Amino acid sequence: MTTADQYRLNAANCAQMAETAENEPDRNRFKRMEDAWRALAEEQDWLDGERSPVDPSKKAKGK
Repeated sequence: MTTADQYRLNAANCAQMAETAENEPDRNRFKRMEDAWRALAEEQDWLDGERSPVDPSKKAKGK
């Protein structure tokens, strides 16, 4: 399992905890943690050379 995969697993765990949270502040906290783990996974993919550092969909047209 890659580091990015582990980060995605952590994000999935946070999503599960958000679903079972007893109140809105806790739910929001787990959702923010999920988002952070997913961002770390994407960055790790880039660091590992799994994807390009440039998102082709965000490139300016004509360049």
